[in-house]
Amino acid sequence: MDEIIVAPVIIFMVVVAPIWLILHYRSKRQISQGFSEEEYIQLTELSELADKMADRIKTLEAILDAETPEWRNKL
Repeated sequence: MDEIIVAPVIIFMVVVAPIWLILHYRSKRQISQGFSEEEYIQLTELSELADKMADRIKTLEAILDAETPEWRNKL
């Protein structure tokens, strides 16, 4: 009975556990390094787009306030 349990445990310790540990610590290292240059550029572009969108929304709300002052109450 002990032989049935020992073989899978040995296989796990020799094959699965080292791969698991390598992949785990590799992902931890990537997370701690922060953004890559490409990711930082993309984040900057998205931030600029969000700022432009916020400005457009403010402009649209100002137009609606001027043309239809009660539009907010209708929602």
